[in-house]
Order: sequence, then structure tokens, then C-alpha cells
Amino acid sequence: MKKAILLLSKILIISGIFLSLNCNKKDENTESTVLTEEEKTDLLQLREEEKLARDVYLYAYNKYGLTISINISNSEQTHMDKVLQILTNYNLEDPANTQIGVFNDTDLQNLYQQLITKVDESETDALIVGATIEDLDIKDIEDFILRTTKADILSMYENLMCGSRNHLRSYYSQIISNGSSYSSKYISQAEFDSIVNSDNEKCGQ
Repeated sequence: MKKAILLLSKILIISGIFLSLNCNKKDENTESTVLTEEEKTDLLQLREEEKLARDVYLYAYNKYGLTISINISNSEQTHMDKVLQILTNYNLEDPANTQIGVFNDTDLQNLYQQLITKVDESETDALIVGATIEDLDIKDIEDFILRTTKADILSMYENLMCGSRNHLRSYYSQIISNGSSYSSKYISQAEFDSIVNSDNEKCGQ
């Protein structure tokens, strides 16, 4: 009987250890799916920033018929979709309005109005606006990267920032071809020069 009780005690101790390990593992997994307030704010802002880029480029295309505008607008839709997938994964409500040129974020709404007013001035100004948006996107995503450690979010950020660097190269090349110029407004001039003087990247590959 004593041997049976001793054996039962050992089994219970071992079971308790496994149960404790499993509970800790579950807690770790649960913790990894919880977003900080900063992470939530950054993701929601990025979703609307990508919409801002798409909507402004659509506006520029409708006004001037610029191929670069419609091509990059389509790419921005892809970026929007990537951010939306992350929002869905973390059960965040999508802030993006389905109407073109309408934003939940007041600052982005005001920025949209400022940018399309600039687009109205000329084709070259429309290109400069494109470079400005990509410049801003890169800076913001660089800041967002510093505020998360989650692998899926970091991968999405890196992919989008790679795309923005390619877009910046394209807009800058067109600006130069039109006999105009653009200097960085958000990222450092050194980083800007490094981007526009390098080849396009294969993002996500």
C-alpha cells in the first residue's frame, strides 16, 4: 500500500510539473497576441496612411493621367490589404473609410486636402507630392518598428517600407526627368540620397 501511495505521489508531482509548464507556455502565447496601446495606434494610423497615399495618387491620375500614379496607387492598395490582415489577426476594427478622400484621423484628413491642392498646381507638383508621401511613410514606419517586437508586425513593416523606398525612387526619377528637384522633408538627407541612388529592391522575397 505504501509503495502504491508513493508511486501515486510521484505521478501527481510529475503531472503537476507538466501542467505548470503547459500553463506557462499558454501564458506566453497569450501575451504574444496582446498589443500595446502604441502598437494599436501605429497600426491604425498606418492603415489610413496607406489609404492617404492611394487616394492622393488616384486623384493625381484622374487629373493628369500619369501612369506612375495609377501604378503606385495599385501598390498602395496592396499595402492597405497587408495592414488590414494584421488588424484582422489582432481583432482591431478597421478605421479606413470606404469613400475616397475621407479619413477618420483629422490630421490625415487635413493633410489629404493640402496634398491634393498641391497636386492641382502641376504634373511636376503631383510627382513631388508622391515623393513627399513616400518620404513620410518611410519615416513613420521606421518609428513604428521601434515600438514593437512582434515578428509578424515587423515583417509587414519591413515589407511596406521596402515598397515605399521603391516608390520614392520612381517618383524622384520622374521629378528629375521633368527638370525639377526634391529634398527630403522627413527622413535624413543622407538616408534619402542612399535610397534614390540605389537600385529597386525585391520586397518580400
